[in-house]
Amino acid sequence: MADHTDLVRRSLRDATRSEFDRRVDEQAVRLTDALRAGRLDNPSFGLGIELEAYAVDDDGRLARVPDPVLEGPCEKELGRHNVEFNTSPSPFDGEGVLAQATQLQRRYRRVQQAADRAGTEIVLDAMWTIPPQGGTQAYLGAVREREEVTIAENMTASPRYYAIDNDVLKRTAGSVSLTVPGAECQFPSILFESLTSSIQPHIQIPRAESFSDYHNIAVRTLGPVLALATNSPLLPPDLYDVAEPSRLLEETYHELRIPVFEQSINHAWEKVRFPEEIGSAADTIDELVADPTCAPFLREWLEAGDRETFPDRFWELGHKRGTYWRWLRAVVGGQPVGQGDHWSIRIEYRPLPTQPTIVENVGFQWLVAGLVRGLCAADHPLASLERDAAERSFYNAVEDGLDADLAWITVDGDRTTDRTVIYEEVFEFARRGLHEQGVPGEAIEEYLAPIETRWTDRLTPSRWKLARVADHLDAGMRFTDAVHEMQTEYIRRSGAGDPIVEWP
Repeated sequence: MADHTDLVRRSLRDATRSEFDRRVDEQAVRLTDALRAGRLDNPSFGLGIELEAYAVDDDGRLARVPDPVLEGPCEKELGRHNVEFNTSPSPFDGEGVLAQATQLQRRYRRVQQAADRAGTEIVLDAMWTIPPQGGTQAYLGAVREREEVTIAENMTASPRYYAIDNDVLKRTAGSVSLTVPGAECQFPSILFESLTSSIQPHIQIPRAESFSDYHNIAVRTLGPVLALATNSPLLPPDLYDVAEPSRLLEETYHELRIPVFEQSINHAWEKVRFPEEIGSAADTIDELVADPTCAPFLREWLEAGDRETFPDRFWELGHKRGTYWRWLRAVVGGQPVGQGDHWSIRIEYRPLPTQPTIVENVGFQWLVAGLVRGLCAADHPLASLERDAAERSFYNAVEDGLDADLAWITVDGDRTTDRTVIYEEVFEFARRGLHEQGVPGEAIEEYLAPIETRWTDRLTPSRWKLARVADHLDAGMRFTDAVHEMQTEYIRRSGAGDPIVEWP
């Protein structure tokens, strides 16, 4: 394979962009033809999940993921401290959902054992707050120039990541800013996006002609589901400049992961955003093609082992999808669940932060899949909710979590902002969708009950974190120490495996 720096320079050339866009256009036409010919249809629904986490040392400080960990069932992510593991897709049925839970638990255990042998721990969390030695700014801001290419020293050594970073920096005068309550920061790299960790449930839709129904319903669920999941209310404290920490706790967002990711990219293009609704599955391909091109690569640059699994005949189109950042997006043309030579079309549900335990991460996978399936199976009128109202609900959930102003259309066709009514329907139709797919009732309760209790007890990870920090401030601790104590307790309780609603 060519040198990383050379690949980045090639990626930034105008000629590369022109050739890449030409191939994307041509491949999009062929993929649209395949979609209309039924090549993306499959016999059944399918499920998968991606789960991101980060590594810490024995003192809870951010640490690089040890090499032995990366030799296991996981993959590298943007930062050297980030790790991702996922499940192989399985049918969305009773056996399949239980297989998802078993796979994720087994792979997490193997990763954690490898990390423990290397003197680190893998933390299931949405945002790290205890920085490494030297501080957060120094860690995220460590860059060097190599042959006119910016290399972030704590970014995973990947030509794709370096190219995205340099393409953004070229359009933002060499730095990227982050502004959230209590903090205004400048960084010489997009690496600050690696503050965050997330989960992405995937739902394969059997028939492409019905994909738009599932996609558009899923868009309307983003706000209520995110409000149950919020888990990143605080940055590392050395990024703040605040005189009144208690006021910061009142003003901060419950899900900072959303503005962090959006601002890491959107100063160059508005690529990270709430999704549009679609009229057909083909619209998803058109939207991908129309999205601004970022960090283009050409297939022949990479050796076969470095290529993505998207079919080679659509390689550039698949590469472009990697920078099509919507909080819900379609994955068109990937490998299907089950046997056969068809491809597939699936929903990737992207706004959810990593949860404290495997049970809760699986719980959100089941909640999302069951809810989307249940609403569509019932021909629920939620699809009539205006897309703009759904977007406002989503960003309200980002800021206010379970206290957010949410919008919903009930099964009777009535508009409501009553959160009690909304969550009654969310869990009713999630259970209905899981039952529809043959999931046993006992299993449904095992994984949905801890998520539903978050609503009844009004307790999410972000609420727990903010309350713990407030308690430590009231006891006379400095803000930095209060956050450190909260995070240390979070790591310990998360590692014990009990869901957040059982934490005293």
